[in-house]
Amino acid sequence: MTSAADSTKTHQHAVLTWPLVKSTAVAGLGGLLFGFDTAVIAGATKSLTNLFHLTPASLGLTVAVALWGTIIGAILAGIPGDKYGRRDSLRGLAILFLASALGCALAWNWLSFVSFRFVAGLAIGGSSVLGPMYIAEIAPAKWRGRLVGFFQFSIVFGILVAYFSNFVIGTMSFGEFEWRWKLGISAVPAAIFFFLLFYIPRSPRWLVKKGRVDEARQVLALIGEENAEEELRQIVESIDLEHAGEKQHLFSRKFRFPVFLAITVAMFNQLAGINSILYYLNDIFERAGFTKVSGDIQAVVIGATNLCFTMVAMTVIDRLGRKSMLLIGSVGTCLCLAIVSFFFHTGTHEHLLIFPLIGYIAFFAFSQGAVIWVYISEVFPNVVRAKGQSLGSFTHWLMTAILSWMFPLLSAHSAAVPFAFFSVMMAAQFFVVLFIFPETKGISLEDMQKKLGIV
Repeated sequence: MTSAADSTKTHQHAVLTWPLVKSTAVAGLGGLLFGFDTAVIAGATKSLTNLFHLTPASLGLTVAVALWGTIIGAILAGIPGDKYGRRDSLRGLAILFLASALGCALAWNWLSFVSFRFVAGLAIGGSSVLGPMYIAEIAPAKWRGRLVGFFQFSIVFGILVAYFSNFVIGTMSFGEFEWRWKLGISAVPAAIFFFLLFYIPRSPRWLVKKGRVDEARQVLALIGEENAEEELRQIVESIDLEHAGEKQHLFSRKFRFPVFLAITVAMFNQLAGINSILYYLNDIFERAGFTKVSGDIQAVVIGATNLCFTMVAMTVIDRLGRKSMLLIGSVGTCLCLAIVSFFFHTGTHEHLLIFPLIGYIAFFAFSQGAVIWVYISEVFPNVVRAKGQSLGSFTHWLMTAILSWMFPLLSAHSAAVPFAFFSVMMAAQFFVVLFIFPETKGISLEDMQKKLGIV
């Protein structure tokens, strides 16, 4: 029998093949749409407020309705993901992305708009489950951190594209139709995503679960596993062992530690305040005295920073490790958020707001942003990975919806309070990660089960 050490050594020689790169890139398009649809609303909040006469509470609902969709999408995505496969289920999400983009662009009243934003949320939530899971299941251990990290890169690239798109469309004198163009343009990448999904293979681990071992062997060879037979043997043994006992329930005692890890990393990801800040970025800059155009430009700078430091994180995540990056990010985001809160509390230096926000985005992108989807995809065994990924994504989006709905309400009383709260949460994250979180770099998904004491 091959030892865990021998298995790790074999994975270190895995090569990066074109089919593996192509499959990762196509799955990453779901991340791009995830990021674009998440952030694009920042450029439309003012227009929507004026058009539909929104109060702070109804504006929060307009933004958060997509997030409630993500919660349902995250909960349900594992069902078709297990039944029809990760790849084919992503095709269904591509259709939802396309329908939501066109629907928002053509919305005839507030109810129709929030309905289509809810559909966008279903697609975003589903992609946050199936995209990282698909990549994790096709990636050799040596490349898994970077390849799953590419999904996060795609998300932040989509965020940057959304901010840049908002800026460009804002200069094109579309008048009252400007917000429709901003939200509808994502129909183009959604259509491309759908068609490209016909040209990538299925997950080999899903194929083994369905008894299609020969197909799994072909996929493992295609994506560059140096010892495809050994990898296939480990996958088959792992799944056979899991199926040999009682029916596997995600919330059974044996899975309590990975469940804790998934929930915790997802909660702290949002308790950093990232989505709340991105959704209301233009409003934050306006609160600090910036004009619409200058706010749009600075949003692009924020998006570019996010992208650059995500790229940095991808180059080191498999060497530095997930835990170390989370610890670094906890300290950096805590300090930057405290500075923003201080600026708003004292009403001084608000013209310098861009600098601590850039620092915050840089630390977040390098840590929580790059780690979350990698970590959640790693800590669950094959038999409950889809359910575990759904649980992590559900937690992430539930926290996002709650915090994004509360953000304008809290900010209406004091712009400093939300940032102070997020800063305290990052201090708490540091100690939780330091004393509880295990390191997962360089370990095969099957060997991970042994490290966490699952088998």
